[in-house]
Amino acid sequence: MRADRLIQALLLLQGRPQITASELAAELEVSVPTARRDLEALAMSGVPIYPARGRGGGWRLIGGARTDLTGLTQGEVTSLLIGLTQSLGAEPERVAAVRKLVRAMPAPFREGAQRVAAATVRDVPWGEAERESTSSTVAALQAAIADELQVRATYDGSGGERVLELVPLVVGSRGARWYLLGAPVVPGGESADPDCVRTYRVDRIREVELLPQRGIAPDGFDGSGEWARMVERVEGMRGRVRAILRVKPWAVRAMLDRFGVQARMIDSVIEPDDPVVEVRAHRADALAEQLAAWASVVEVVEPAEVRSHLRQIGERLVEQYRDA
Repeated sequence: MRADRLIQALLLLQGRPQITASELAAELEVSVPTARRDLEALAMSGVPIYPARGRGGGWRLIGGARTDLTGLTQGEVTSLLIGLTQSLGAEPERVAAVRKLVRAMPAPFREGAQRVAAATVRDVPWGEAERESTSSTVAALQAAIADELQVRATYDGSGGERVLELVPLVVGSRGARWYLLGAPVVPGGESADPDCVRTYRVDRIREVELLPQRGIAPDGFDGSGEWARMVERVEGMRGRVRAILRVKPWAVRAMLDRFGVQARMIDSVIEPDDPVVEVRAHRADALAEQLAAWASVVEVVEPAEVRSHLRQIGERLVEQYRDA
C-alpha cells in the first residue's frame, strides 16, 4: 500500500538527519527506484524535503522541519488508519509507525484514530484460513468505532440470516480471517451492554450500515482483554480432542506451523529419539480429516477413535478410486 509507505518514509525522515533512497528501500522492503519515486512524491505533495547530491548525500527535511499532518481531513485520517491496521504485517516497526502516526494526528481527529488503533487486533491464525475480501466491511466497522456509532448488519450465521443492531467494539483477525466483537446497547442508553458481547465472523456479514445513533464502549471496557478471553474460549472448544503423533523429524516444523497453538512437542514416550507431537481439535473426525493430509509423514499413536476415523477415510478413498 503506497500510502502506508509514504507515511513510513515521512516518519523515517523525521527521525534521521537524512536518508538515502537505498536506505529507505531497505527499510520499506521495496526496490531503490520505488523508494526514490516515493521520496519524489513526498516532495511534490508539499512535504519540505530536498535531495543533497554527491558523496554523503541523501534526502533531508528542510531545516529539520517536522509535520503534524494537519492537511488531512477527518475522513482521510480514519481511512489511513484503517489501511494501516488492516495490513497483514504486524512487525514492531509497523506497530511503532501506527503509534507515531496517531500522535501526529491533528488534535480534533486524534481521539477517533486512537479508538481505531486500540480496537483492531491482528492475531495468529487458527489453522489455515482462505484469503477473504472483507476489507470494506472491516473498514465500515472501524469507521463506526472511530465515530462511536451503532451499526445495522445482516448476518448469515448458523441459525440462518438475521439483522443485528449493535455497537462494534473490537475488530480482529486470526490470519486472513476477521472477527467482530460487538454488543447491543443497554435498553434506553447508548453504551454497549457488557454482558452481551458476542463474536461474529466478518465474512458472514452480508451488509453493514452505519446508524446515526451513538454507540460507545462500556466504561472500563478492555478490548485487548476481551479479545484474549474470546480466543481462550475458542481454543478450549477447539482442543477437546487430543492425539499423540509420531512424526518424521524433517516434517515436525511444518506440522507445528500448520497447527499453530493446537500443537506442541512432548517428551517421547515411544522411543527416545522419536519426535512426538500432540495436536488438538474440537472433534475426533475433524482431527482425522486434518491428519489424513499428513499420512505419509505422521502416525497417530492414540487415541483409538482418531485412528478409526482415519481408517474409515482410507477405506472411502480406496473404494472411490478402486478403478483408477
